[in-house]
Amino acid sequence: MANKIENQSVAPEEGRDPMMTYPYYVQKVRQETYDTFTLELKPAKEQEIGPFEAGQFNMLYVFGLGEVPISISGDPDNPERLIHTTRAVGPVTQAMRKLRRGNMLGVRGPFGTNWPVDKAVGKDVMIITGGIGLAPLRPAIYHILNHRDDYGKVSLLYGARTPEDLLYTKELEKWGQRSDLEVHISVDRASGDWKGNVGVVTTLIPKSTTDPKNTLAMICGPEIMMRFTIMDLQKRGLQNQDIFISMERNMKCGLGVCGHCQLGGVFVCKDGPVFRYDNLKDLIAKREI
Repeated sequence: MANKIENQSVAPEEGRDPMMTYPYYVQKVRQETYDTFTLELKPAKEQEIGPFEAGQFNMLYVFGLGEVPISISGDPDNPERLIHTTRAVGPVTQAMRKLRRGNMLGVRGPFGTNWPVDKAVGKDVMIITGGIGLAPLRPAIYHILNHRDDYGKVSLLYGARTPEDLLYTKELEKWGQRSDLEVHISVDRASGDWKGNVGVVTTLIPKSTTDPKNTLAMICGPEIMMRFTIMDLQKRGLQNQDIFISMERNMKCGLGVCGHCQLGGVFVCKDGPVFRYDNLKDLIAKREI
């Protein structure tokens, strides 16, 4: 690979076995949409996985079934509230969906690279996401809002298939009432009493008042959505080194051992999932990969 991966994976704390699974109790279960839910977890013992960075993920283990990688979607400044939002798409996540308060599962991590919230200090920020991609970006939003004076203008552009597919609707409403955060939401297909924007998320980009010459963009969503979003940002004047994407696909072990998530010479779980776009653009442009 021609370009060196800039973001380095933030490993579990020194001395901690990355294969060690820690028991956690389910504190809350919240249904977000018809197929997406959020788990809030608390450690069963004093020992826990420790702090995390915005953009990292954990491996969640359902006893007797297996484990899956799921991004942390809680507040990095409040790591004792371990929160994960995921879609029920396989046997492990289907089983997670049935968990109730007091049930237990295993957690190991955190793994992976983080969103460049430090690099964004002093700049405008565009956060662009589609569907469940808001969940991995929510910790970055929390961090920016917790340290709001460190950043310039901040825009959140969020798209979903229908109004019923929108995540964190109460929180979106609360964010939309802030004077220091631009929130623009669009759906592909309107339904019910929806009176907002209709169209793909890229139609929201012109609504952002951020300065392209001083903006850092963070993007998470389906790969085709990210591809077209990047094209529009480039037309707007953003440089490739100021665009960061999350490639959460095919991860399985979290350690780059199984090779399941290999993308050319890159392991998404170990070298990502957050990448600077210019470090990955030659690989994701090859559709056969």
